[in-house]
Amino acid sequence: MPTSQVRPARPSIAQQCLAAGLLDEIRVNLVPVLFGSGIRYFGILTGPPLTLDGPSVIEGRGVTHLRYHVRK
Repeated sequence: MPTSQVRPARPSIAQQCLAAGLLDEIRVNLVPVLFGSGIRYFGILTGPPLTLDGPSVIEGRGVTHLRYHVRK
C-alpha cells in the first residue's frame, strides 16, 4: 500500500493536526538563531497530553534534527 506524507509547516496547522490525532511523527530542526518573537510551535495544544517516543537525533553543521514518533 502506498504511503503519503503531509508536512504542516505553520504552527497553527501543526497544532490542529496534533489535536485531531492526524500526525504520526514530529520532526524538529533546531537552529541556534534567536528571533525574539514569533508563534510558539507547540504553544496552544488542546486535548489530552501526547506521548512521544524518541527522539532520534541527527547532528548536522549548525543544526540538530529531532524526530519523534507520536504514540496513539
